[in-house]
Amino acid sequence: MAWILPAVSAGFYVVSKLFGSGDSGPNPTYAEIEARKRAELERDRAIRDLDGMKVQMAQLVQSMQSMQSRTLQFQQDAMSAAATAQQRTQEQMRAMVEAERAANAARFAAESAARLATEDSKKKAREAEAERQRTQAALEKAQRAAEASKQDAERLQRAAEEEKKKADEAVAKSEAARKAAEKDVREATTAKEDAERRLREGIQPVLTPTPQEILAAQAKIQYQENLFHFAVAGRAGGGKSSLINAFRGLSNRAAGSARTGVTETTLTVGRYPDPDERCQHVWYDLPGAGTIKIPDWQYFNAQGLYVFDCIVVLFDNRFTHTDIAILLNGRRFKIPTYIVRSKADQHIRNIMKEMGYESDDEDRSQRLTLYMAAREQLVDETRRNVKANLAEANLPDQKVYVVSSSCLRAVAKGEQPSRAIDEIQLLNDLYTEAQARRVRHKSEGVST
Repeated sequence: MAWILPAVSAGFYVVSKLFGSGDSGPNPTYAEIEARKRAELERDRAIRDLDGMKVQMAQLVQSMQSMQSRTLQFQQDAMSAAATAQQRTQEQMRAMVEAERAANAARFAAESAARLATEDSKKKAREAEAERQRTQAALEKAQRAAEASKQDAERLQRAAEEEKKKADEAVAKSEAARKAAEKDVREATTAKEDAERRLREGIQPVLTPTPQEILAAQAKIQYQENLFHFAVAGRAGGGKSSLINAFRGLSNRAAGSARTGVTETTLTVGRYPDPDERCQHVWYDLPGAGTIKIPDWQYFNAQGLYVFDCIVVLFDNRFTHTDIAILLNGRRFKIPTYIVRSKADQHIRNIMKEMGYESDDEDRSQRLTLYMAAREQLVDETRRNVKANLAEANLPDQKVYVVSSSCLRAVAKGEQPSRAIDEIQLLNDLYTEAQARRVRHKSEGVST
């Protein structure tokens, strides 16, 4: 602010020199007068401007002083705040130093404690490792001893088992020899008793066929190893031919079917392959008992039944001597036999008539009730009769299959008739047993 006053003084000096003090020389000219007037006007304007500048300068000085005062106050406040902040910073620094000193002390204490704890832990770990090694050594020693003892025990066990096995084999051989001897005695006794019974009853024994007779019988029926041969035997007029046709899925009038009739039409063995060439079954219609001049006790051998895979024995109400001879020799030659009672539909209708049934025009539910009752009666009576006939012939009990040709034919064609009785089971049992017997004979190396 010191530069303002000298500047104002200099301004006054310039004006005085420019316009003078107001004194003029003698006789001024008009131009000089005019110039003087203009100068005076300029002086007055300059003086006014100078006064305005003085006012402005005074205001500026006052404003600068005010600003200087405020600036000084701001500086004082800033210095005070800085001093306060510095004081706080110093206090915080002191606190940080104290905290760092405490942290260092704590860390030192912790490291010291950790070193002590680590050394102690290492010592205990070394002691534990030494103890573990001692225990492991003792355990391994005990395991070696146990393994040696186990091997000794196993060796003694094997020796004992070998001795026991030898003893068991000796006992088994002795037992087998005893049982074989007892079986031989029983068979000899049975044979003796059977022979004595047959002599008393006039029944002649059946002789064992020779190898030449077996070959001749096989040639007679055109035996082939890749086929299954089923014989159907029974009394004359028993329905053997119709049954064979049903087994093959044919009606009695179909081409290639076995001849049927009221009287016996089979005097020689009839051979009937299955119409399906892929099927390996061949059926044989044997002459009925009493139609050829052969005694009943010679029928089995005379017809060469010992070369068949299965034999179906067809009967009506009672067994004939021929039926009994076939069943006996079937067991003797280990050939499966199947007892079959056919014409079930005719027998059921006859029983229904005995129960009061008159015609198919009757109520359907009543007819079905009568049919089921007649069917049950036929099956029960047939099984009781067969059981009695077998017991009378000193033969073990055996399943009997009750069938009708019409249902059997439908089953053979792959159908499932609603009135089937034993037809499905008969076919399943025939084929299953024939296959099993063939496999057994092949494994034994025995020709059928």
